[in-house]
Amino acid sequence: MTDRPLTLMAVHAHPDDEATGTGGVLARYAAEGIRTVLVTCTDGGCGDGPGGAKPGDPGHDPAAVALMRRQELEASCEALKISDLEMLDYADSGMMGWPSNDAPGSFWQTPVEEGAARLAELMRHYRPDVVVTYDENGFYGHPDHIQAHRITMAALEMTALTPKVYWTTMPRSMMQRFGEMVREFHEDMPEPDPAEAAAMAEIGLPDDEITTWVDTTAFSGQKFDALAAHASQGENIFFLKMGKERFGELMGMETFVRVQDATGGTVPENDLFAGLR
Repeated sequence: MTDRPLTLMAVHAHPDDEATGTGGVLARYAAEGIRTVLVTCTDGGCGDGPGGAKPGDPGHDPAAVALMRRQELEASCEALKISDLEMLDYADSGMMGWPSNDAPGSFWQTPVEEGAARLAELMRHYRPDVVVTYDENGFYGHPDHIQAHRITMAALEMTALTPKVYWTTMPRSMMQRFGEMVREFHEDMPEPDPAEAAAMAEIGLPDDEITTWVDTTAFSGQKFDALAAHASQGENIFFLKMGKERFGELMGMETFVRVQDATGGTVPENDLFAGLR
């Protein structure tokens, strides 16, 4: 045994991603005395600017947006009581197919080996017991999420560490509930075309394929506050429209697929640190 605290490292693509998929576990484990380390890979410069300005619009200054989002990220970390924030500060690549995908210095254009080497250095420093990131498709196909997955898995191979490794996901039953709720708040929303509907139906996993269900209901208020800290992106954060009470009812469970484990623990499980304490 050592005096080193148990440590959770979450590797995310942009400011605000930490709150959406892992805000509950970050808050819960911080409250349990576990060291929580957030690695944010990009500067978020392709996010909305003042007044909702999009990249390429007048008034959208990527450097100014990145600075604003850094400040919002720090506020989110405070809401979640995150122990340590590390930023790789690659340029935000934007959504798949955007011209910014090809920009020199964008995360999507960064060689995986380069990003992985930097992340591996952080892993050796913090020695995480649990690492969380996205699946091979970045959950929904965003290039920066895909790249975060790639550098995380490559970084793990570069180290001699054997943490439990999880990919964020969502049960298909919950995805259906989200679809129903979106329509509740946007009654004028047109029906998606068949191709879009088919793509949405493939996001997440069947409930019985999810290995890890973590109850974070008691921390849903902190998660809501962390999302609200990213006020500049409020137009894109649908969950804020629910209000805190409804948000807590729907967002009290965070789900994962366990892809690496040296503890021999059985699944399904209800704790990322099962077998480690």
